[in-house]
Amino acid sequence: MKYNWELTEEEFGPFYPYIRDKNVTDIDFNGKTLWIADLKKGRYRADVEVSEKFVERFTHRIANRVNKPFNKANNVLEAETDELRVSIVHESAAVSGRSICIRKSLPKVRQTVESMLDSGYCSVEVLSLLINCVKAKMNFAFCGEPGVGKTECAKFFSRFIPANQRAITIEDNLEMHFHEINPENDCVELQVGKDLSYTDAIKLCLRQNPKWIILSEARSTEVQYLLEQWSTGVYGFTTLHLDDLRNLPDRIMNMIGRSKDADRLENYIYEFISVGVLIRQYTDEKGMLERYIDQMCFYDRFEGKNDIYMLVEDGKLVSRNIPGDILKRMSRAGIHEPFRCPETCFYEPLEIAPLLQAQEGA
Repeated sequence: MKYNWELTEEEFGPFYPYIRDKNVTDIDFNGKTLWIADLKKGRYRADVEVSEKFVERFTHRIANRVNKPFNKANNVLEAETDELRVSIVHESAAVSGRSICIRKSLPKVRQTVESMLDSGYCSVEVLSLLINCVKAKMNFAFCGEPGVGKTECAKFFSRFIPANQRAITIEDNLEMHFHEINPENDCVELQVGKDLSYTDAIKLCLRQNPKWIILSEARSTEVQYLLEQWSTGVYGFTTLHLDDLRNLPDRIMNMIGRSKDADRLENYIYEFISVGVLIRQYTDEKGMLERYIDQMCFYDRFEGKNDIYMLVEDGKLVSRNIPGDILKRMSRAGIHEPFRCPETCFYEPLEIAPLLQAQEGA
């Protein structure tokens, strides 16, 4: 459940400047020191004093707002606003000191076409190809290590889902903000919790007339039910922790954890996950953190054979070899040049096609 309260300096004290900083994603106090995760600076220790008196007052206020006890017997306190997720662990459990973690999730898309192209996040051809894959209704797995921006990447490409195609998001912590960033779209946002599991939410989706199911993160056996829903002709996005797209089938098989029907489930992975995108980050010569699409591939099952078509490796387009059934799906969507953005492709508030074409001619 979300709670509304004003994000003031009085309320957040030494955390407040980082709450206001648009580049900060996480504010973590470990009981002794404050650590900040910044989109540009990376993760660093802040030279800020966080007093025991402030920690006690801050925790008391959060507990009052959510009307929950916080003590040895109730040693975890959690709360959400539209922009923040707060998690506090009592010192009886966190013996190093009371732990406070604040995750910022803004209801906006951080990335734009311009920022992607200007920063080297991906090339114009790769960006056009991925946009065309959304328009051709393909299923995406956005992969990478924790904190590299998988959800942010998914949020960006969600902008290209047509407004009249109902999208249902499934999250434990509301970070997609699909309705806020796509206000004209038909969408339903489901939040899992004690009374609604991931598996139940995925099963519930089909009774809500979805065209897209967006699972914030595939973590466990629920991925099997996601694949089954995608097999009905529903499309979607999900994110996974992964270091190489070639390992995705094995990763999902391990998550499902069943030997029974293993071959059938593996075939499902190749048949119903179309696009893999792997995001990495690095620190540039100025000490700034940069992210980019390191790998991109197609998963394909054709005539009883499972294949992976790697198109991007080490951030570079290394192949234009697109599986035949993927090309057919694009053709049915009116896309005949996969590496070029069609004239009908728009990205608010700018028309993307001229922008991409200008980049191609540069």
